[in-house]
Amino acid sequence: MQLKFLKQFFFETFAAKPEHLFFSPSRINIVGEHIDYNGGKVFPCAIQIGTYGAARKRGDNVIKLVSKNFSHYGEISLNEEILYQEEHQWMNYPMGVVRSLKERGYSVGGMDIVVWGNIPNGAGLSSSASLELLIGEMINQLYNDGTIPKMELVYAGKDTENKFIGLQSGIMDQFVIGMGRKDNAVLLDTNTLDFKYVPLNLHEYTFVIMNTNKRRELKDSKYNERRRECDKALEILQQEFSVRNLCELPLCDCEKYKKLLHEENLYKRVYHVIFENQRVYLAMHAIKENRLSDLGKLLSESHRSLKEYYEVTGKELDCIVNAAQSHADCLGARMTGAGFGGCAIALVKKDKTDQFIQEVSKKYTSEIGYEAEFLISGISDSVHELPVVE
Repeated sequence: MQLKFLKQFFFETFAAKPEHLFFSPSRINIVGEHIDYNGGKVFPCAIQIGTYGAARKRGDNVIKLVSKNFSHYGEISLNEEILYQEEHQWMNYPMGVVRSLKERGYSVGGMDIVVWGNIPNGAGLSSSASLELLIGEMINQLYNDGTIPKMELVYAGKDTENKFIGLQSGIMDQFVIGMGRKDNAVLLDTNTLDFKYVPLNLHEYTFVIMNTNKRRELKDSKYNERRRECDKALEILQQEFSVRNLCELPLCDCEKYKKLLHEENLYKRVYHVIFENQRVYLAMHAIKENRLSDLGKLLSESHRSLKEYYEVTGKELDCIVNAAQSHADCLGARMTGAGFGGCAIALVKKDKTDQFIQEVSKKYTSEIGYEAEFLISGISDSVHELPVVE
């Protein structure tokens, strides 16, 4: 249905059939939040909710983009310098990827492109990284014969966030969207980029994605402030500890960290980072050994730390997580993504998901005043081209 819809939209827009179709997943992070820019381990997976795209080559150096999700239409002239402009809105993400891949020496040419996503906007499921990798794979297939390594597309997406948009995020989102594998989570060391796939078999349980419908823009949130606090804490602690990042700090010296840092906020950020890093290992082993009740406890511990020590949750996320945690058929829940709104995940018994959604939804609406959205998704492969069939 999505592909038929997409091809029809393309024909209505450009009066021609698309030559190529693509899908780029979004992601959830099982555990390991706000440590991908602190050299830690993260444990995300790509999901089957994502961004679809259709494209064809043009005979000039213009890229025309249309989104079914947004009214804004845009063009990128490859003959001119590509610069960030706030009024370009979502177009800045494709523009950043085009600029990064050009700077890396890859071929880029004119294209007609339409995109449509079923990712809730501003929900913290990484719609921006999904779009970035989608555009990167289009350029890869249409103008580079599929020869661009996936990691180059990952770096182009990260460059877009860090250098073009101005959000000092880590590499996790782009990595899992570019390197994910169906039915597997990815254990990623963000310091070395070593990674391995972990089969995600939850047996009689499943993850329910809970969208608070509290939309947030990370560039305008306290995300960069948290990054600066971590950088400041690291600079202070490096005077006493020979470490390259906060996640290399030993767990046993927390009282010493507190004395050295002086500022309460800096200590709280460090406390979250080093214990969240440990939770990643524990969660991976809990999944491997089918100890799902332990996994649920780790999810809930992670949320408490993100609320009390990293301070990135908010009343909406706390409300929906509390409602989930209090449900008899939920083993644990936590926010996923950067926070400040967006989504949470809950580990719920499969045959009780309808009841769970009904009861959590009622509690959330009663307390917050508007409804939440609930999603269940399979685990996806990384960004890829789709067959064009009539």
